[in-house]
Amino acid sequence: MKKIRKHGWRKGLGLYLFKFVQRIRVLHYRLLSENTPREMRGRLKQPALFCGQGEILIGKSCIGVWPSPFFLNGYVHIEAREPGARIRIGQGCHINNNAVLIAERNSISIGDNTLIGHSFSAYDSDFHRLEPHLRSSGLHEGKDVDIGNNVFIGANVTVLKGVTIGDNSVIANGSLVNRNIPTNVIAGGVPAKVLGPLPG
Repeated sequence: MKKIRKHGWRKGLGLYLFKFVQRIRVLHYRLLSENTPREMRGRLKQPALFCGQGEILIGKSCIGVWPSPFFLNGYVHIEAREPGARIRIGQGCHINNNAVLIAERNSISIGDNTLIGHSFSAYDSDFHRLEPHLRSSGLHEGKDVDIGNNVFIGANVTVLKGVTIGDNSVIANGSLVNRNIPTNVIAGGVPAKVLGPLPG
């Protein structure tokens, strides 16, 4: 009723129904999830699917942003695939809509107070060997992904296995990060490279 009084009956009723449907969507994906995070202090604004046999830890952070692209038609996919896999999201992070985090055998760690744009993805593995006769052999290797504290990552960024991104650094929209990025720099491109230091 407060929303209707504040915004008028049409917009107020629309906002009320929107919130109701969104809660149902979040619950729907939680029921589909096969892996309950061991620690879940975060707030889910967008539906999230948690799967795999590994460990998922989410600090007091926010996943999903309204208004923002893909809020109404997307979800966040967080998968710690094998028993030894681990995904950790620190305190005070804001991860926008449509994120994909898959730790197959190793770990993905996101430090505190990190901001991430929509359609972000991070993988600790290539999932397959390059050689045709070994492609589905399962003999590939994974490497940890470590994103530092207070990092700012733009939209449509992909971070590949073995990458460390240093504290405070900024990754430009649309980047493919396949090598380490030091602290306190701006990086971008495909593949991402250091473009310069952070301003003053």
